[in-house]
Amino acid sequence: MAQSFDPARYAVLVVEDDALVRFGAVDLCEEAGFTTYEARNAEQAIRLLERHSEIRVLFTDVEMPGSMDGLKLARAVRDRWPPVSIIVTSGRMQVGKEDLPENGLFFSKPYPPRGIIKALNDIAAQIMN
Repeated sequence: MAQSFDPARYAVLVVEDDALVRFGAVDLCEEAGFTTYEARNAEQAIRLLERHSEIRVLFTDVEMPGSMDGLKLARAVRDRWPPVSIIVTSGRMQVGKEDLPENGLFFSKPYPPRGIIKALNDIAAQIMN
């Protein structure tokens, strides 16, 4: 019998400095069935990653205040937590594959909710394999 995927066992970390956008992204991830954590900047995100090993997806904006932007955060997460999948988003800049960590995904804002849900479900399916 095949094991079914339970998205609640894996968590998504949304990193976004704009509160309204962050709340919308958190709602989207929770509606898809994922446990979701949120952070306003990279420093908060790293503290959450250190405390919650169930985080398997980083969903981060590029531009945010603090010591590192979303691209630097994505590279730091890839180096320190290799199993974490990475989704990067931006409303002001285009991010190419060469700017992302290996297997990272990019969505322009406003991102399509269905596209994000499909990406999360695709990542979840990879976790199960």
